[in-house]
Amino acid sequence: MAGTFPEWIYDGSDIPDPFGHGERAVTFLRALRHPKSILPNRAFQLDPWQERIVRRIYGPRHEDGTRIVNTVALLLPRGNRKTSLSAALALLHTIGPERMPGGEAIFAAADRKQAGIGFREAAGIIREDKRLVSAVGIYDAHNAPKKLIYRKEASYLEVISGDGGPQHGRTPGFVLADEIHIWKGRDLWEALTTGLEKIDDSLLVVASTAGRGQETLAWDFFEDARNVARGKVDDPSILPILFEADRREDWEDEDLWHRVNPGLQHGYPSLAGFRRHAKRSQRSVGDRQSFKQLKLNIWLDASTDPFVDMDIYDAGAKDYDLDALREAPCWLGVDLSSTVDLSVIVACWRLADGYFVKPWFFCPQETVDGKAEGDTMLDDEGGVSAREDRSGAPYQAWQEEGLITATAGSVIDYQEIETKLIDLCEDLNVQEIAFDPHMARQVQPKILEAGLPAVDFRQVPSLMMPAVLELERALLGGEFFHGGHPVLRHCFANVVVKRNDHGHVVKFTKPKKWLSIDGAVASAMAVARAAAGDGLTTSQTWFNDDMWVA
Repeated sequence: MAGTFPEWIYDGSDIPDPFGHGERAVTFLRALRHPKSILPNRAFQLDPWQERIVRRIYGPRHEDGTRIVNTVALLLPRGNRKTSLSAALALLHTIGPERMPGGEAIFAAADRKQAGIGFREAAGIIREDKRLVSAVGIYDAHNAPKKLIYRKEASYLEVISGDGGPQHGRTPGFVLADEIHIWKGRDLWEALTTGLEKIDDSLLVVASTAGRGQETLAWDFFEDARNVARGKVDDPSILPILFEADRREDWEDEDLWHRVNPGLQHGYPSLAGFRRHAKRSQRSVGDRQSFKQLKLNIWLDASTDPFVDMDIYDAGAKDYDLDALREAPCWLGVDLSSTVDLSVIVACWRLADGYFVKPWFFCPQETVDGKAEGDTMLDDEGGVSAREDRSGAPYQAWQEEGLITATAGSVIDYQEIETKLIDLCEDLNVQEIAFDPHMARQVQPKILEAGLPAVDFRQVPSLMMPAVLELERALLGGEFFHGGHPVLRHCFANVVVKRNDHGHVVKFTKPKKWLSIDGAVASAMAVARAAAGDGLTTSQTWFNDDMWVA
């Protein structure tokens, strides 16, 4: 990410150390032993990039000897030994030269399990040295608070978590906040940060991988650190160490992997593992999202598991001529999810180059007007929901552009949808009209009475899993063409997925009730029926270069 990469770690620039505290910290860390170290005597492995970080935290000082840096924002991809470095820094403040008599150091995480990872790392380091074993008490009973106590001066390291009850009243000199992108709420954060402010020369180290969504504590914290790195905010007390790729960069570029993962040049994380994950990511949207987030530290848009990378989706935006498809076999997917919000018909053609889709959206006029004004409305379950302005979708503008058909009144007029379906069947070579019968009770019987080919498509895992899998395959393979329809794009961008224990998508869902995903659901239905139908094969000639719109 331009302007935020910590170039100082590699440029050999001078790091001030007027009182020798940076050198002292490095010497202490090198004297530690680690149970997994491959160095002689299992010496703690402090690689050059890590040493620069330690010197930059502890070297620069004010004239009175207090540390300039009070907050460290360490954004580091998974596998770069963040936990080992964090544990060593915690020991520096518990048994090392940065300790204070009776001082309190804290490992903080979202839950006990996550917090225990750092504690076990620190305890493992202690157990590797008989001198430390005799000087430090390790308390790690299963159901008791986990602590390391330096007996001589009563300084201690304790593990706390967000699921461990209120933590106000703390006065820590050092806090390691681990993986704050998964913290729920701000209670623990506020208790610890206000506690740090009670004493001089305290230190907060936030060590995390990238998260999802921008409505989180973690996003706010690291965005502030980015502004410091870019020079937009002048605050020398904050040290941004941000190893993150830009979302526009080529995620398959191994040079980018090495730049964002400082440990790769030293043998960790596994480069072969990187390559295996990248290969899976070529076939799976979910794997690609996790690769970007966990291995390249690209902050993802959705706070939950998105269905598709929208850059991939946008590759199918090239417009095409609908008239060229009128004689080709066509399948319709119909999603009537609500009487007060979007309903949609999606037509799908399976041609030599892939799937071509065209949507028609419907919405009550009063809903369109209400969305524009920011009034309240009913959600799908009949409860009060937030207004459109929270989703950022310009419904009124879409109506004016002819992208949404607004039906009179406050609820959807199903007769208009029936009429449109009849018109489409007269105009196109429709093979099937797929309905979810749960929401189509008012429309499907009348379509059947008209002699049209309506079929049931229940939105259950046994049907949706193969439908979503085929849609995902088409998207990743560049075989899904949608003409750049903005309402359909909005629906796809809102989709998050529910996976089973094997990682397979079993259901489309949405992170907020007021967001619409109807167009994506109908697309999956239409694609599935087209894939199962007796449509065109690659040897047939419905498709030709003249179909594309210049």
